[in-house]
Amino acid sequence: MIPYPNLDPVIFNIWKIQIRWYGMMYLLGFIIAFFVMRYLAVKKNVKLAGEDLWDFIFYAMLGVIVGGRIGYCLFYAPGFYLLNPLKILALWEGGMSFHGGFIGVFIGTLYYCWKKKVLFYDVADIVVAAAPLGIGLGRIGNFINGELYGRITDVAWCTVFPEGGPVCRHPSQLYESLTEGFLLFIILFFMNVRGVRRGIPFWSFFLFYGLFRFINEFFREPDAQLGFIFGPFTMGQILSAPMVLAGGIMIGYLLMKKDDPKPRRKGAKR
Repeated sequence: MIPYPNLDPVIFNIWKIQIRWYGMMYLLGFIIAFFVMRYLAVKKNVKLAGEDLWDFIFYAMLGVIVGGRIGYCLFYAPGFYLLNPLKILALWEGGMSFHGGFIGVFIGTLYYCWKKKVLFYDVADIVVAAAPLGIGLGRIGNFINGELYGRITDVAWCTVFPEGGPVCRHPSQLYESLTEGFLLFIILFFMNVRGVRRGIPFWSFFLFYGLFRFINEFFREPDAQLGFIFGPFTMGQILSAPMVLAGGIMIGYLLMKKDDPKPRRKGAKR
């Protein structure tokens, strides 16, 4: 059994403001993502460095926060927030959806590309390579908070979570951190470094994140207010299945195209 760390979710207080592990993980994820995107932008000769990168980070952070919150309210507790609309603004009470946050970042990326007049895939391929780092760190924050824990099990590495009762459960947050986070980062980072066809990393994010999330949901306790949605499947799986389908279809489409060469690396002849 893995002993639960029993860390205080609050790292420290500044006057009446609480600095929490979960928020710190998000911040650390954005900082690391900044350097990953800058490195890949320079390597691939994409207009996403210096002030341009700071502009994009602003749009991405806004997309994560607004999209993640709206997505949670719509997907996971629509009835409650319909009756309590002001609670939508209560971010400090928790409740963020990855799928909503991803839609928010997608919209922010579209706006950035339109504003800067750059190709969408040139930017999106880089962004999805850095995003899994934030996902992985965020799941570690979930583990520290003792939230979004797994289903009851007797495997040797199970954990007893304070909010999950006296039973031993899958540390599903760590499964998600390793697969949806760090493994996915390795896959997409090397796709960018190897210079695969434009758009392949972007749609590979759809395919692999959706696949990893769908599998991990079998170990994660369903949301209490929703339970199982369709037979043995959860809301997370229902939202992830279309990602797998769309990713597979678009990767096949891009691989069959013959009129879109690999992205040009910095210094390559035109």
